[in-house]
Amino acid sequence: MIDKQVVAEKDLASLAHEHEHVEQMKKIKPLIKGILFKFFDNKDAPESMNFFSADVYRYFFLLSFIYEYFDGNEISQEHAISLVPKKFASRIKRLQVLKQAVHLGYIDEKSSIVDKRRRIYSPSNLLISDFIISYKKFTEVLSDAF
Repeated sequence: MIDKQVVAEKDLASLAHEHEHVEQMKKIKPLIKGILFKFFDNKDAPESMNFFSADVYRYFFLLSFIYEYFDGNEISQEHAISLVPKKFASRIKRLQVLKQAVHLGYIDEKSSIVDKRRRIYSPSNLLISDFIISYKKFTEVLSDAF
């Protein structure tokens, strides 16, 4: 025999749980919209941001590189290619992305004062400017969504 009260309580609990998920998704949707805008809909993005948004590794590299730079850390080649976990790219790809970014003028490369063989990297003024502009647009999209 089915206890109607137990079934009703389970249905209410299930509905409450479902309602909680709907409410959480309402809060998460603007974030998803912002991320999708950043990767797909931002047609006005500067070339440097398009370069770093081409794949997940590049994007994580950009964020990690900018973070390290503004945190005041010296970024050597080995440090630069170790910023993102190995599961996202091979060593060759990491070096290629770094060298491409240097070649395109998005990252500056100079010799260390202490050891001339050691290379030190920093974001170019162009990259810093493009990054700031892009993230202002990104935050605008998020604030419009909320």
